[in-house]
Amino acid sequence: MPEPGNFRVLVATDGSKHAGVAMATVRTFPWPSDTRVRAVVASHTRWSGLRRPAIDALVGHFERVAARARRSLRRTWPNADATVVDALPVEAILGEARRFRAKLIVLGWRGYGPVARLLMGSISRGVVRHALCPVLVARRRRDIRTVVVGVDGSPSARKAAKFLASLKPSRGARIVLVYIVEPVTVPSAGLLPGAVRSALGRQAAQVNVGRMRQGERELRAIAPALEKAGWRVNARVRLDVPLRGLLEAVKASKADLLCVGARGTSGVKRLLLGSIAEGALNRCPVGVLLVR
Repeated sequence: MPEPGNFRVLVATDGSKHAGVAMATVRTFPWPSDTRVRAVVASHTRWSGLRRPAIDALVGHFERVAARARRSLRRTWPNADATVVDALPVEAILGEARRFRAKLIVLGWRGYGPVARLLMGSISRGVVRHALCPVLVARRRRDIRTVVVGVDGSPSARKAAKFLASLKPSRGARIVLVYIVEPVTVPSAGLLPGAVRSALGRQAAQVNVGRMRQGERELRAIAPALEKAGWRVNARVRLDVPLRGLLEAVKASKADLLCVGARGTSGVKRLLLGSIAEGALNRCPVGVLLVR
């Protein structure tokens, strides 16, 4: 039998409507039966620049936020707790995740425009970039019935599938496995003889077919563990630009969640937008689960 509370989930809240979406997602997500949940509230009073009376009022506010979160979570998990950490939000969430030995962090998403994202970032973005465990960024209040999973043959994608196989899906819940093959195309070569252009086109088509077959093999290898866990599994391989293909799959399947592997990056690479994970956070209309 698993140790009680072996699957530990940390949910960040500040009492806002975005945090409310994260709390609602936690209560309805298909967690394993041995799940333990904790809420964390970042008070960050030392960085507020306020004087003592105002700080005391702020501390009282965050204690009330924690108390509400505790009551809400205990409707489902009687042993759930909530803690207030006096630190900046990203630092508070990541620090508590380490102390709690969280296997997943859940938080809401506050969308900003591209300039704001580059200048100041967001709490969810900071947590996603630096967390050592998977992160679920919730966007809407909805049950998780259909999950689109991006598969690309990488270790992080396999970890994402393994993570979903550890959950306890509700009856009829399904996973749509999507392997996107970015097509090899022949660049404009109008000056080349027609025979050469035709040969290049045939070679590109052969490469695309080979990659699609590789994708089919990868999906066949991943699907059984998910089916054994209770998910209904659909699998598809498509030629497309990866992010666009995943977003189209989310739309076509009316998915409630997109799950992708977050390939580890460091230093300047974290600041560069345009990766699948970053693009999904920016553009996906539903929640995003990032697994590394």
